[in-house]
Amino acid sequence: MTGRTDVRRAAVLGSPIRHSLSPVLHRAAYAELGLTDWSYERFEVDEFRLADFMKKLDSTWAGLSLTMPLKRAVIPLLDGISDTAASVEAVNTVVITEDGRRLGDNTDIPGMVAALRERGVGKVESAAVLGSGATAASALAALSRICTGPVTAYVRSEARAQEMRGWGERLGLDVRTADWAEAPGAFAAPLVIATTPAGTTDALATAVPDGPGTLFDVLYEPWPTPLAAAWSRRGGAVVGGLDLLVHQAVLQVEQMTGRSPAPLQAMRIAGEQALEAR
Repeated sequence: MTGRTDVRRAAVLGSPIRHSLSPVLHRAAYAELGLTDWSYERFEVDEFRLADFMKKLDSTWAGLSLTMPLKRAVIPLLDGISDTAASVEAVNTVVITEDGRRLGDNTDIPGMVAALRERGVGKVESAAVLGSGATAASALAALSRICTGPVTAYVRSEARAQEMRGWGERLGLDVRTADWAEAPGAFAAPLVIATTPAGTTDALATAVPDGPGTLFDVLYEPWPTPLAAAWSRRGGAVVGGLDLLVHQAVLQVEQMTGRSPAPLQAMRIAGEQALEAR
């Protein structure tokens, strides 16, 4: 493809997408980097409309951020995906190259690692994961980089348990499973990653012990979650969903713009202000 101009476009796609903070974060980065001709929008796109949307992308497009339910649906529409994305069969970032190729990556996984590292968590001897969905798979992939021992996943069904153990085998991670009814047992681990939808872990807040380790709760709205609030009150360290969102967006900005480092702090402040205004 030819005919590129200085005007560049990017966007986040998904369904529902109305409350996405991605435009706030990416636009803050563009402003800080002086990319005055760059724009970042949001589009309501489900898996049935994705192919048509992708067909309409022209040479002004630099990339896409993808949320559910598109992270797997996009893979057949791409020219290639990174090893990181392939490890969990999920793409949250599409970069459109100068020759028109569409390349997929997953910045959630290194974003999780970076968010934990920022809070002083570089390596752990064991960990626990609450939940078993797509985000839980990304959590396992992140843990495969930093956890030297077993990971226990707390799930609601044997089918989910088998799926999580399968991800562990694929990622080279010692994944063990336990029933959701035993979830308070997770809190003995030095690192707990909560990957469930809003409200799911609320009932567990009363089970947080004194002096817990680190909680990584991937939610950012509403914040703090009852679990995160209880964790802080008990003296534990908390990493939140906004931390993840900012760190994965930093990596997206760097890939789409070719500018590094992306302005993490400016993006974080913009995200915090947007959440406070809601």
